[in-house]
Amino acid sequence: MTAMRKDAVSTYRRRLKKQGIVRLEVQVRKDDALLVKGVVSALSDPGRESEARALLRERFGAGKAKGLKALLASAPLEGIELERDRDFGRDVDL
Repeated sequence: MTAMRKDAVSTYRRRLKKQGIVRLEVQVRKDDALLVKGVVSALSDPGRESEARALLRERFGAGKAKGLKALLASAPLEGIELERDRDFGRDVDL
């Protein structure tokens, strides 16, 4: 790639970044490619973006992972036994 072309691409990507647009590369199955393109199209269309975001957030969540602590805090603890038996093991003759 020539230097002028690299500069043009860098300038273009910098301009998109200022607009809050992030460049992504995704690898999906061939059968799902049109589906992913449709989602991207809906998210970039001003008329459909709010509805598409609402549907995606409702189904898949906000997607903002804050780390292991947040993940563990959000884990459902229903049905998990948190009390341990006070078993000191077997007696050993020394």
